Amino acid sequence: MTSGTRDKMVAGAAELLSRRGMHGTSLREVVRHTDTPRGSISYHFPGGKAQLIEEAVRLAQQEISAILESLLREYGAVAGVRAAYTMRGKSLQESRFEEGCPVLVVAIERYTDDAKEAPDAATQQQLLEAADTAFGDWQNIVAAALVREGVDAARAQRLGTLVLSSMEGAVALCRAALNLQALEDVGDEVALMMQAAINEARA
Repeated sequence: MTSGTRDKMVAGAAELLSRRGMHGTSLREVVRHTDTPRGSISYHFPGGKAQLIEEAVRLAQQEISAILESLLREYGAVAGVRAAYTMRGKSLQESRFEEGCPVLVVAIERYTDDAKEAPDAATQQQLLEAADTAFGDWQNIVAAALVREGVDAARAQRLGTLVLSSMEGAVALCRAALNLQALEDVGDEVALMMQAAINEARA
């Protein structure tokens, strides 16, 4: 069983989390979705479903961090964030409004294993910490972009929190309405607030 199989399973778990949530992402569904051998679960993930989900969160963190960093470096803080909102809207539309954020799923849903048993507190905390680390990374990337444009570090951090939480909230509204209006509106308003902070810092 190659590392390619392992990577495929982690990516598949992240996709299932984004579409079906934690409870709909069973080990059996991951195997079926990724067309991988059943035995690959115990071979690659001796910690079972909890380990697979934690690694799926880390994968999502890495992939989104790379995209955010690239957009913000290329376009600057305001245009980069606006591009991120547009990109998120495109992926949401392509998924027929089914695709949420796998990290958000782990943050808001209580983990259960495939036997529907509640985890011990340590397992739950470990998954929450993985989600918190991912969110923190994204917030810090936005904040760093604002600092590069002169915004005070404390305010930049608060705006990073606003950018992230506003996007996730808007995605929820879009999934309910089956259109992108909320994401477009929120993206516009967030961009205006970021630009105002930059203008104030430069004044």
